Amino acid sequence: MNQVQSVAPVRPNLAKTLLASPILGPVAALLMAGIFFAVMSPRFLSGPNFSLILQQVMVVGVLAIGQTLVIITTGIDLSNGMVMALAGVLIASFAAQKGLNPWLAVLIGLLVAMVFGLLNGGLVTGIGLPAFIVTLGTMNIAYALTRIYTTSTITNLPKELTFLGDTFSVGGTAIANGTVLMLVLYVITWFVMKYTPAGRSVYAVGDNVEAARLAGINTRRVLLGVYTFAGLAYGIAALLQVARTGVGDPQAGQTSNLDSITAVVLGGTSLFGGRGSIVGTLIGALIVGVFRNGLQLLGVESTYQVLITGVLVIAAVSVDQLTHRK
Repeated sequence: MNQVQSVAPVRPNLAKTLLASPILGPVAALLMAGIFFAVMSPRFLSGPNFSLILQQVMVVGVLAIGQTLVIITTGIDLSNGMVMALAGVLIASFAAQKGLNPWLAVLIGLLVAMVFGLLNGGLVTGIGLPAFIVTLGTMNIAYALTRIYTTSTITNLPKELTFLGDTFSVGGTAIANGTVLMLVLYVITWFVMKYTPAGRSVYAVGDNVEAARLAGINTRRVLLGVYTFAGLAYGIAALLQVARTGVGDPQAGQTSNLDSITAVVLGGTSLFGGRGSIVGTLIGALIVGVFRNGLQLLGVESTYQVLITGVLVIAAVSVDQLTHRK
Protein backbone atom coordinates (compact mmCIF):
# COMPACT_ATOMS: atom_id res chain seq x y z
CA MET A 1 0.00 0.00 0.00
CA ASN A 2 1.15 3.46 -0.82
CA GLN A 3 1.44 5.58 2.24
CA VAL A 4 0.65 9.25 2.05
CA GLN A 5 3.65 11.18 3.23
CA SER A 6 3.03 14.35 5.19
CA VAL A 7 4.58 17.41 3.69
CA ALA A 8 5.85 20.04 6.05
CA PRO A 9 4.36 23.46 5.34
CA VAL A 10 6.65 25.75 3.46
CA ARG A 11 7.75 28.61 5.65
CA PRO A 12 9.26 31.79 4.34
CA ASN A 13 12.98 32.03 4.84
CA LEU A 14 13.38 34.62 7.55
CA ALA A 15 16.98 35.29 6.61
CA LYS A 16 16.06 35.95 2.97
CA THR A 17 13.23 38.23 4.04
CA LEU A 18 15.55 40.26 6.22
CA LEU A 19 18.25 40.43 3.56
CA ALA A 20 15.70 41.57 0.97
CA SER A 21 14.52 44.44 3.19
CA PRO A 22 15.50 47.80 1.66
CA ILE A 23 16.17 49.30 5.08
CA LEU A 24 18.60 46.60 6.20
CA GLY A 25 21.60 48.45 4.79
CA PRO A 26 20.68 51.84 6.29
CA VAL A 27 19.97 50.26 9.69
CA ALA A 28 23.32 48.45 9.62
CA ALA A 29 25.12 51.67 8.66
CA LEU A 30 23.38 53.59 11.45
CA LEU A 31 24.28 50.93 14.02
CA MET A 32 27.91 50.77 12.93
CA ALA A 33 28.22 54.57 12.99
CA GLY A 34 26.66 54.65 16.45
CA ILE A 35 29.00 51.98 17.80
CA PHE A 36 32.04 53.70 16.31
CA PHE A 37 31.26 57.11 17.79
CA ALA A 38 30.21 55.59 21.12
CA VAL A 39 33.65 53.99 21.39
CA MET A 40 35.47 57.13 20.24
CA SER A 41 33.56 59.64 22.40
CA PRO A 42 31.99 58.98 25.82
CA ARG A 43 29.64 61.95 25.31
CA PHE A 44 27.95 60.33 22.32
CA LEU A 45 25.85 57.83 24.29
CA SER A 46 23.80 60.31 26.27
CA GLY A 47 20.17 61.36 26.20
CA PRO A 48 20.91 65.06 25.65
CA ASN A 49 23.18 64.23 22.70
CA PHE A 50 20.57 61.99 21.08
CA SER A 51 18.00 64.75 21.56
CA LEU A 52 20.42 67.19 19.92
CA ILE A 53 20.83 64.88 16.92
CA LEU A 54 17.07 64.73 16.44
CA GLN A 55 16.80 68.52 16.68
CA GLN A 56 19.57 68.90 14.12
CA VAL A 57 17.89 66.60 11.59
CA MET A 58 14.24 67.57 12.08
CA VAL A 59 14.24 70.27 9.36
CA VAL A 60 16.05 68.19 6.74
CA GLY A 61 14.06 65.15 7.88
CA VAL A 62 10.76 66.83 7.00
CA LEU A 63 12.17 68.13 3.70
CA ALA A 64 13.22 64.55 2.95
CA ILE A 65 9.63 63.30 3.32
CA GLY A 66 8.57 65.28 0.28
CA GLN A 67 11.80 64.47 -1.52
CA THR A 68 11.23 60.75 -0.96
CA LEU A 69 7.85 60.75 -2.70
CA VAL A 70 9.22 62.78 -5.60
CA ILE A 71 12.19 60.43 -6.08
CA ILE A 72 9.95 57.34 -5.86
CA THR A 73 8.12 58.73 -8.91
CA THR A 74 11.52 58.95 -10.69
CA GLY A 75 11.70 62.71 -10.18
CA ILE A 76 13.95 64.91 -8.09
CA ASP A 77 13.35 68.25 -6.40
CA LEU A 78 16.16 70.79 -6.28
CA SER A 79 13.89 73.63 -5.18
CA ASN A 80 12.89 72.46 -1.69
CA GLY A 81 15.57 74.36 0.25
CA MET A 82 14.82 77.68 -1.42
CA VAL A 83 11.06 77.15 -1.17
CA MET A 84 11.57 76.50 2.54
CA ALA A 85 13.59 79.71 2.89
CA LEU A 86 10.94 81.78 1.09
CA ALA A 87 8.10 80.32 3.15
CA GLY A 88 10.06 80.84 6.37
CA VAL A 89 10.80 84.48 5.58
CA LEU A 90 7.14 85.14 4.72
CA ILE A 91 5.91 83.45 7.90
CA ALA A 92 8.33 85.43 10.07
CA SER A 93 7.77 88.73 8.28
CA PHE A 94 3.97 88.60 8.25
CA ALA A 95 3.82 87.70 11.95
CA ALA A 96 6.62 89.91 13.31
CA GLN A 97 6.58 92.91 10.97
CA LYS A 98 3.17 93.07 9.28
CA GLY A 99 1.16 92.41 12.43
CA LEU A 100 -0.78 89.43 11.03
CA ASN A 101 -2.12 86.73 13.28
CA PRO A 102 0.77 84.22 13.60
CA TRP A 103 -1.43 81.30 12.55
CA LEU A 104 -2.58 83.18 9.46
CA ALA A 105 1.08 83.90 8.66
CA VAL A 106 1.82 80.18 8.98
CA LEU A 107 -1.08 79.38 6.66
CA ILE A 108 0.22 81.84 4.05
CA GLY A 109 3.69 80.29 4.21
CA LEU A 110 2.28 76.78 3.78
CA LEU A 111 0.14 77.87 0.83
CA VAL A 112 3.10 79.54 -0.89
CA ALA A 113 5.15 76.35 -0.52
CA MET A 114 2.25 74.26 -1.86
CA VAL A 115 1.89 76.59 -4.85
CA PHE A 116 5.53 75.92 -5.73
CA GLY A 117 4.88 72.20 -5.40
CA LEU A 118 1.83 72.48 -7.63
CA LEU A 119 3.85 74.50 -10.16
CA ASN A 120 6.56 71.84 -10.22
CA GLY A 121 4.01 69.06 -10.68
CA GLY A 122 2.09 70.98 -13.32
CA LEU A 123 5.18 71.62 -15.45
CA VAL A 124 6.31 68.00 -15.11
CA THR A 125 2.93 66.50 -16.00
CA GLY A 126 1.43 69.17 -18.23
CA ILE A 127 4.40 69.97 -20.47
CA GLY A 128 6.46 66.86 -19.84
CA LEU A 129 9.57 68.73 -18.72
CA PRO A 130 12.19 66.79 -16.75
CA ALA A 131 11.82 67.26 -13.01
CA PHE A 132 15.49 68.20 -12.74
CA ILE A 133 15.08 71.16 -15.11
CA VAL A 134 11.75 72.27 -13.65
CA THR A 135 12.92 72.29 -10.05
CA LEU A 136 16.23 73.88 -11.00
CA GLY A 137 14.22 76.75 -12.45
CA THR A 138 11.83 77.06 -9.50
CA MET A 139 14.80 76.88 -7.13
CA ASN A 140 16.21 80.02 -8.72
CA ILE A 141 12.78 81.69 -8.73
CA ALA A 142 12.27 81.00 -5.02
CA TYR A 143 15.79 82.21 -4.23
CA ALA A 144 15.27 85.44 -6.19
CA LEU A 145 11.87 86.11 -4.62
CA THR A 146 13.34 85.61 -1.16
CA ARG A 147 16.16 88.08 -1.84
CA ILE A 148 13.78 90.57 -3.45
CA TYR A 149 11.50 90.42 -0.42
CA THR A 150 14.28 90.87 2.13
CA THR A 151 17.99 90.42 2.65
CA SER A 152 17.81 90.97 6.40
CA THR A 153 17.23 88.46 9.15
CA ILE A 154 13.80 88.86 10.74
CA THR A 155 13.80 88.80 14.55
CA ASN A 156 11.42 89.37 17.48
CA LEU A 157 9.12 86.55 16.48
CA PRO A 158 5.93 85.86 18.47
CA LYS A 159 5.98 82.81 20.71
CA GLU A 160 3.50 80.98 18.46
CA LEU A 161 6.21 80.70 15.81
CA THR A 162 8.87 79.44 18.22
CA PHE A 163 6.70 76.90 20.03
CA LEU A 164 8.03 73.98 18.01
CA GLY A 165 11.53 74.91 19.10
CA ASP A 166 10.57 74.64 22.78
CA THR A 167 11.35 71.47 24.69
CA PHE A 168 9.77 69.23 27.30
CA SER A 169 11.58 66.84 29.61
CA VAL A 170 11.45 63.04 29.38
CA GLY A 171 13.60 61.27 31.94
CA GLY A 172 15.76 64.33 32.33
CA THR A 173 16.29 64.69 28.57
CA ALA A 174 14.93 67.73 26.75
CA ILE A 175 12.84 66.77 23.70
CA ALA A 176 11.91 69.46 21.17
CA ASN A 177 8.27 69.78 20.12
CA GLY A 178 9.46 69.92 16.51
CA THR A 179 11.07 66.51 16.88
CA VAL A 180 7.72 65.03 17.88
CA LEU A 181 6.04 66.70 14.90
CA MET A 182 8.67 65.27 12.55
CA LEU A 183 8.12 61.75 13.88
CA VAL A 184 4.34 62.10 13.61
CA LEU A 185 4.67 63.20 9.98
CA TYR A 186 6.80 60.14 9.26
CA VAL A 187 4.24 57.82 10.84
CA ILE A 188 1.38 59.37 8.84
CA THR A 189 3.32 59.24 5.56
CA TRP A 190 4.43 55.65 6.24
CA PHE A 191 0.82 54.58 6.82
CA VAL A 192 -0.44 56.33 3.67
CA MET A 193 2.33 54.88 1.51
CA LYS A 194 1.96 51.34 2.83
CA TYR A 195 -1.74 50.87 3.43
CA THR A 196 -3.71 53.17 1.12
CA PRO A 197 -4.47 53.06 -2.62
CA ALA A 198 -2.90 56.50 -2.99
CA GLY A 199 0.41 55.24 -1.64
CA ARG A 200 0.38 52.16 -3.86
CA SER A 201 -0.37 54.38 -6.85
CA VAL A 202 2.75 56.43 -6.13
CA TYR A 203 4.89 53.28 -6.22
CA ALA A 204 3.13 52.07 -9.39
CA VAL A 205 3.76 55.36 -11.21
CA GLY A 206 7.40 55.30 -10.17
CA ASP A 207 7.86 51.70 -11.24
CA ASN A 208 6.32 52.11 -14.71
CA VAL A 209 4.22 55.16 -15.50
CA GLU A 210 2.80 53.71 -18.73
CA ALA A 211 1.81 50.44 -17.11
CA ALA A 212 0.20 52.39 -14.28
CA ARG A 213 -1.79 54.43 -16.78
CA LEU A 214 -2.97 51.33 -18.61
CA ALA A 215 -4.01 49.87 -15.25
CA GLY A 216 -6.40 52.77 -14.79
CA ILE A 217 -4.34 55.01 -12.53
CA ASN A 218 -4.62 58.70 -13.22
CA THR A 219 -0.87 59.25 -13.39
CA ARG A 220 -1.08 63.02 -13.82
CA ARG A 221 -3.23 63.39 -10.73
CA VAL A 222 -0.84 61.19 -8.76
CA LEU A 223 2.18 63.26 -9.77
CA LEU A 224 0.38 66.54 -9.06
CA GLY A 225 -0.58 65.18 -5.66
CA VAL A 226 3.00 64.09 -4.92
CA TYR A 227 4.54 67.45 -5.79
CA THR A 228 1.83 69.40 -3.96
CA PHE A 229 2.23 67.25 -0.85
CA ALA A 230 5.98 67.73 -1.12
CA GLY A 231 5.39 71.50 -1.15
CA LEU A 232 3.34 71.17 2.03
CA ALA A 233 6.22 69.27 3.64
CA TYR A 234 8.60 72.07 2.65
CA GLY A 235 6.28 74.62 4.26
CA ILE A 236 6.21 72.63 7.50
CA ALA A 237 10.02 72.41 7.35
CA ALA A 238 10.07 76.22 7.03
CA LEU A 239 8.05 76.51 10.23
CA LEU A 240 10.45 74.13 11.98
CA GLN A 241 13.42 76.14 10.71
CA VAL A 242 11.93 79.37 12.04
CA ALA A 243 11.07 77.74 15.38
CA ARG A 244 14.51 76.18 15.83
CA THR A 245 16.54 79.29 14.98
CA GLY A 246 14.10 81.87 16.33
CA VAL A 247 14.48 84.06 13.22
CA GLY A 248 13.38 84.32 9.62
CA ASP A 249 16.61 83.83 7.70
CA PRO A 250 16.74 84.57 3.95
CA GLN A 251 20.06 82.68 3.83
CA ALA A 252 18.48 79.44 5.07
CA GLY A 253 18.16 76.34 2.90
CA GLN A 254 21.16 76.94 0.65
CA THR A 255 22.27 73.29 0.81
CA SER A 256 19.08 71.74 2.18
CA ASN A 257 18.11 70.28 -1.21
CA LEU A 258 21.33 68.27 -1.32
CA ASP A 259 20.97 67.29 2.35
CA SER A 260 17.46 65.97 1.73
CA ILE A 261 18.57 64.01 -1.33
CA THR A 262 21.42 62.59 0.76
CA ALA A 263 18.98 61.40 3.43
CA VAL A 264 16.70 59.79 0.83
CA VAL A 265 19.53 58.01 -0.98
CA LEU A 266 21.18 56.80 2.22
CA GLY A 267 17.77 55.51 3.28
CA GLY A 268 17.67 53.10 0.36
CA THR A 269 15.22 54.82 -1.98
CA SER A 270 16.14 54.09 -5.57
CA LEU A 271 16.90 56.98 -7.91
CA PHE A 272 15.36 54.83 -10.64
CA GLY A 273 11.97 55.16 -8.94
CA GLY A 274 9.35 52.68 -7.79
CA ARG A 275 11.29 51.47 -4.78
CA GLY A 276 11.92 53.09 -1.44
CA SER A 277 10.81 53.42 2.15
CA ILE A 278 9.83 56.45 4.19
CA VAL A 279 11.24 54.66 7.24
CA GLY A 280 14.51 54.29 5.36
CA THR A 281 14.54 58.04 4.73
CA LEU A 282 14.25 58.72 8.45
CA ILE A 283 17.14 56.35 9.06
CA GLY A 284 19.11 58.07 6.29
CA ALA A 285 18.54 61.46 7.92
CA LEU A 286 19.69 60.02 11.23
CA ILE A 287 22.82 58.60 9.58
CA VAL A 288 23.77 62.08 8.37
CA GLY A 289 22.95 63.54 11.79
CA VAL A 290 24.95 60.88 13.65
CA PHE A 291 28.00 61.33 11.42
CA ARG A 292 28.01 65.10 11.72
CA ASN A 293 27.38 65.00 15.45
CA GLY A 294 29.99 62.34 16.05
CA LEU A 295 32.60 64.13 13.97
CA GLN A 296 31.89 67.35 15.84
CA LEU A 297 32.44 65.54 19.15
CA LEU A 298 35.76 64.29 17.78
CA GLY A 299 36.76 67.81 16.78
CA VAL A 300 36.75 67.15 13.03
CA GLU A 301 36.47 70.29 10.90
CA SER A 302 33.22 70.93 9.07
CA THR A 303 34.94 70.64 5.68
CA TYR A 304 35.81 67.02 6.38
CA GLN A 305 32.27 66.38 7.58
CA VAL A 306 31.01 67.45 4.16
CA LEU A 307 33.68 65.27 2.52
CA ILE A 308 32.59 62.18 4.43
CA THR A 309 28.93 62.87 3.64
CA GLY A 310 29.81 63.03 -0.06
CA VAL A 311 31.59 59.69 0.14
CA LEU A 312 28.53 58.15 1.83
CA VAL A 313 26.24 59.41 -0.94
CA ILE A 314 28.46 58.00 -3.70
CA ALA A 315 28.63 54.66 -1.89
CA ALA A 316 24.85 54.53 -1.46
CA VAL A 317 24.16 55.40 -5.11
CA SER A 318 26.73 52.82 -6.24
CA VAL A 319 24.96 50.12 -4.24
CA ASP A 320 21.62 51.22 -5.72
CA GLN A 321 23.07 51.09 -9.24
CA LEU A 322 24.49 47.59 -8.77
CA THR A 323 21.24 46.37 -7.21
CA HIS A 324 19.21 47.82 -10.07
CA ARG A 325 21.40 46.08 -12.67
CA LYS A 326 21.10 42.77 -10.84
